[in-house]
Amino acid sequence: MELSWEAPQSGGDLACGHLERLAELLERAVRDGEVPGAVALVARHGHVLFHQAFGWAQQVPEREPMRLETRFDVASLTKVVATTPAILLLVEEGVLRLQDRVVHHLPEFAADEAAGERERVELRHLLTHCSGLPAWRPFYTAGESLSERMAALYATPLVHPVGRHFVYSDVGFLLLGEIVRRAAGMPLDEFCRRRLFEPLGMHNTGFCPPPGDAARCAATEIYDGVVTRGRVHDENAAALGGVCGHAGLFSTAADLARYCQMLLNGGEYGGKRLLSPLSVRLMLSPQSPCLGSARGLGFDLHSAYASIRGDLLPTGSGGHSGFTGTSLWIDRDLGLFIVLLTNAVHPDRGRTAVRLRSRVSNVVAATLEPAAAAVPDRVREPMRVVPGADVLREEACRRLRGQAVGLITNHTGRCADGTPTLEVLRQHGIAVRALFSPEHGLAGVLDEAVASGYDKRTGLPIHSLYGETKSPQPEWLAGLDTLVFDIQDIGARFYTYITTMGLCMGAAAAHGLRFVVLDRPNPITGGHIEGPRLDLRFQNFAGYYPIPVRHGMTVGELAQWIRQERGIGCELEVVPAYGWRRSLWWDGTGLEWVNPSPAMRSLTAATLYPGLCCLENSNLSVGRGTGTPFEVIGAPWLDARRVAAEMNAKELPGIRFVPIHFTPELRIYQGERCGGLHCLITDREALRPVAMAIHLAEVLRRVHTTAFTFDKMDTLVGTDRVRLLLEQFAPAEVITAEWVKDEQDFAAERAAYLLYD
Repeated sequence: MELSWEAPQSGGDLACGHLERLAELLERAVRDGEVPGAVALVARHGHVLFHQAFGWAQQVPEREPMRLETRFDVASLTKVVATTPAILLLVEEGVLRLQDRVVHHLPEFAADEAAGERERVELRHLLTHCSGLPAWRPFYTAGESLSERMAALYATPLVHPVGRHFVYSDVGFLLLGEIVRRAAGMPLDEFCRRRLFEPLGMHNTGFCPPPGDAARCAATEIYDGVVTRGRVHDENAAALGGVCGHAGLFSTAADLARYCQMLLNGGEYGGKRLLSPLSVRLMLSPQSPCLGSARGLGFDLHSAYASIRGDLLPTGSGGHSGFTGTSLWIDRDLGLFIVLLTNAVHPDRGRTAVRLRSRVSNVVAATLEPAAAAVPDRVREPMRVVPGADVLREEACRRLRGQAVGLITNHTGRCADGTPTLEVLRQHGIAVRALFSPEHGLAGVLDEAVASGYDKRTGLPIHSLYGETKSPQPEWLAGLDTLVFDIQDIGARFYTYITTMGLCMGAAAAHGLRFVVLDRPNPITGGHIEGPRLDLRFQNFAGYYPIPVRHGMTVGELAQWIRQERGIGCELEVVPAYGWRRSLWWDGTGLEWVNPSPAMRSLTAATLYPGLCCLENSNLSVGRGTGTPFEVIGAPWLDARRVAAEMNAKELPGIRFVPIHFTPELRIYQGERCGGLHCLITDREALRPVAMAIHLAEVLRRVHTTAFTFDKMDTLVGTDRVRLLLEQFAPAEVITAEWVKDEQDFAAERAAYLLYD
């Protein structure tokens, strides 16, 4: 079946419903600045139902409109459009086998590693991201010559046991690209051109566009004041010549549509057989041995990266995305595919197309005829979020074997079934020598300094990191090989567990210890960044790093950021939480809520916490000592009805306010009746809690000019600018506008450290 560019008449199970909403969605995405431009293509049963261009191929320095024929740097789509089919073509020819050891084709990959683990890596492991290799390494910094950079690639150490751990890895596909070159006797780009792109009529697809074609390409990032256009965006690909297994391909929506239809046809297009139907099946059916990840060869089916599928399409379909803002998704049972190409990284990396991709899929799925609902899910087991502690247990704690371990934890360090991480380590024979307690103690119930002592059940020493000292002392670390961190964070800068983690990382670096983070979800999602970055003049234990109030990162991602951006040279290993996505709130994880601190009693409190806690150093009660801390705020002098009315009149997104009275039993105003507000979340995605808190401060400054004092708020807010502007009676909109650049800069900065889609 070849693609027909004339849509069928409506009716029957060949037709989708109306797709006007898709055009509206993409127009709005461009208008709202979500992406500069996009080209989208939807086809079903061989009929192209939607093919439109939106916005701008280039925004700066001059605007140029997006066109249907615009070529995109498709980034990691290279993995599934070029590298994976190239490997399978060589398998079909008998040149390669999926179970071939990498060292057989790349002898340079062999290295002196314990137990010969490196020699066990197979091509299949690389194709399913279960090789044990890390996600990424900056090979572009490894010397000046191509040979030096390739040598660094071959020497990349494993960070996980082979075949046991899913880590989406550019490194693995870089190796696959080189394997194609050697096995085929020609570079990857030439092999794909001859065997795939030319036979498919993909005449606008290839690597390294000639300089004369740059004007046809969508712009990406600005480097050194020059717009990247027609040159690969990925730094490693650029440094390695532009032809790589992980990135470097340029294509159009129409060309990618031919490729997708070929896969739906079982490997055939226009009367030509490109791939065996069996090869296509391997690409689009589960092949991964790793926990928490359903992936085909190259393609994502139902892993933490599969948000492209959206919420409505059945599981078992497959696709992939690219960092520049590109994606494709293919559903064999529905005979459907969706191609979405955007230039989200233009003019910088501060934007992402992650949410847009899933919304596009939802709109397309909603237009399908009712019969489509009968299509079964191919991946029948529901995905769940698997915390790092569970992953460690599933691996039988192999990565800690033979190590003397210090465990930094509290009551939140546990597996999904409630088994404490300490018990998991002891059950698997790991030599735990000491425990380290953060604020609130191992049981998470103290609201005071924590004393050192001994664990009654195990006899292990407990070293307090929230007492006379907040960093591990040298004598505590004597005899240890590894520090393991397993504590649930809440997603706000001033939650002290991340300060404790960073100080422990520094101690690990100073004493030559390995530092392992068992990652956990960010309860309030990884999709939102809000508030000013900490001005280091106001650095304190409750605000230690120059990050926004709401950072949108997991502790594992933050650990990577801390190591690199703060120059902490410890040996770091992060055990990811499988199945988590950046858009996922805690109540979507399937995990039990355990109060991470005495006053953090609900997801609602956690959602409001980044905002209301900014005001805790003023003369307001934030509800500590009530049944709903961080959901109420007030003071004896506060006119509840008037303040609630003024706040509701602002019509802030996602929040309403109810006037109340409450009597705190702890801290400020203990035993005093306070007028206040109960904060009711109406749309947590739309809510901006930090901005909400500033709007409240603005109202209180105006309504209670004398009574409301806020001279000590700088340490929690992280800057004196908010206080100074409030003193001048500045509108909240003026104050919050000051940190927009902070948010944008941090979004770009953190991108290199994100582990989840």
